[in-house]
Amino acid sequence: MLVGLTGGIGAGKSVVAQRLAELGAVVIDSDQLAREVVAPGTDGLAEVVAAFGPGVLGEDGALNRPALAERVFADRPARERLEAVIHPRVRARTAALVAEAPPGSVVVNDVPLLVESGIAGMFDLVIVVLASEATRLHRLVQERGMSEDEARRRIAAQATDEQRRAVADIVLDNDGSLEDLRAAVDEVWRERLAKPA
Repeated sequence: MLVGLTGGIGAGKSVVAQRLAELGAVVIDSDQLAREVVAPGTDGLAEVVAAFGPGVLGEDGALNRPALAERVFADRPARERLEAVIHPRVRARTAALVAEAPPGSVVVNDVPLLVESGIAGMFDLVIVVLASEATRLHRLVQERGMSEDEARRRIAAQATDEQRRAVADIVLDNDGSLEDLRAAVDEVWRERLAKPA
């Protein structure tokens, strides 16, 4: 079974992915793959440098993510140029990992920009993790060290909760405790994902 997992920045998607992995799902982390396809020595990194210049490299030769984010975040054509480098490579790597999963597996694709990419239809089931903007702002400022302005810009650049709800088969609300969220994931696993004994 192919499951798409998404949610806005700070909503708690990573906690859901971790719990699903603990329960036995094969979790494919698109963010991790996006880092791998532009790692030092890859053709992906070479293409990013060709598109954006050597200023996006750190002293160690690795991608300087903050410098690149600053270049593309508010510049849609630049962001689309970057996505044209990264997304096909991530899709190819994802397909390979899905093919490697044992038969009968629950394969969860953790895709932050699932809605924005228009790929919800690729999945048997889409799980969306939601939290109020106030909760997300608090988490981004307190736990990730962002300024409130930066956190607001990141939230505004992503799909809205309404857009996410429109593609969701299951919505997990994460304005409560981590224990509540994990319990909700366990219930989804039992009711929708676990194979009958």
